[in-house]
Amino acid sequence: MRPGDGDLGAFLSGVTPAQRRTDAETVIDLMREVSGREPRLWGSIVGFGSCHYVYPTGTEGDVPVLSFAPRKAATTLYLSPFAGEYPELLAALGPHTTSVACLYIKKLAEVDLDVLRALLRRSLAWVEAGGDERMRITVTG
Repeated sequence: MRPGDGDLGAFLSGVTPAQRRTDAETVIDLMREVSGREPRLWGSIVGFGSCHYVYPTGTEGDVPVLSFAPRKAATTLYLSPFAGEYPELLAALGPHTTSVACLYIKKLAEVDLDVLRALLRRSLAWVEAGGDERMRITVTG
């Protein structure tokens, strides 16, 4: 995955429904605050900063250090290393679902933004610490 030169404002204006667009603007503010980085489009993902990862198998690539996607069904936040590694925070967050590394939120107004901020900080800290034996990470931007 690589960052593009897409127009973030134009992208956001096309996000539907309108509440998902409003939620995206709030998540951008949160991720900007937590990461100290500016948003860029990585296809249909809004990413902050960049890093290079390498799995023990040799598989490697580039991803944002924090990112999310305002999908029609839910806002999808990508957490490192895995969403399930934050059980105490997820229990306090409010309505959500998870998959391996994804946190899905249908209504941002129903979750605790301080808890979400803490989740983002923990995810970013793991990335900035270089990952672990499951995945080595080098922050590049």
